[in-house]
Amino acid sequence: MTAPPIKMLALDLDGTVFRNDKTISQHTKDAIAAAIAKGVVVIPATGRALNGLPEEILALEGIQYALTSNGAAIWSLKDRKKLVDLPFSTQDTIAAMELMEAYDCMLDVYLDGKVYTSFSMLAKAETFAPPEMLEYVRKTRTAMENPKQYIVENGYRAEKVTMFFRDEQQRQKAIAQAQALPWIEPTSSVPGNLELNAAGVDKGKGLGKLAEFLQIPIEQVMACGDGGNDIAMLQTAGWGVAMGNAPLEVQQAAKAVTLTNQQDGVAHAIETYILSI
Repeated sequence: MTAPPIKMLALDLDGTVFRNDKTISQHTKDAIAAAIAKGVVVIPATGRALNGLPEEILALEGIQYALTSNGAAIWSLKDRKKLVDLPFSTQDTIAAMELMEAYDCMLDVYLDGKVYTSFSMLAKAETFAPPEMLEYVRKTRTAMENPKQYIVENGYRAEKVTMFFRDEQQRQKAIAQAQALPWIEPTSSVPGNLELNAAGVDKGKGLGKLAEFLQIPIEQVMACGDGGNDIAMLQTAGWGVAMGNAPLEVQQAAKAVTLTNQQDGVAHAIETYILSI
């Protein structure tokens, strides 16, 4: 099977562009820059909020758009304008938070490009967040006394509600409960994590809306990812590429599998399916 001419490239970050130590190799940066120079629209496509996009990505000349919060918010980076907005309702935001408060987890909520949590939840970060993500979590969270009250008083609608668990049984119970509710789209991006979006909202839907906005046929969109929250994106894109470090169910959702994130798999995919054609 041969990839079509690619006009847009969507890249997951954690476990895909990032190596395990949360750095991006020069080889990968050079490949991304070469794709942009060839006229390909390259976008980060992440579960992170806008304020969690890494400087190394934002500093790449030609990165104009970002798919964030698993597709719930897509931004024009130059003017920080939201092009796609697919949040929970205010009522469902509170309901999702209260649903997860019954579990032993660290909970936060994504609002308009930023991440909010309570002081008590942020104090749990060292216990609940994966060690390699601890610095990122601390850097991107805004702590307050009562996020739910803040949301209700201002009528905010969450892009996403996320949790970190230290007990896998607790996480599996929370996943099962969320899956049984028709108004929630549950996914996971890293071990110990659970992410809740509004029903039907995922990276695939967000990617499709951005492609439509840019008038790029979805058949000419390539996506690279490694996590459960990337499956819909890999299936939606005309050419879905799973990382070599991705679980089997993610690889099975893709049309091709590249090298691992530790082996510059994104650079290899770009060179194979974009630069060599």
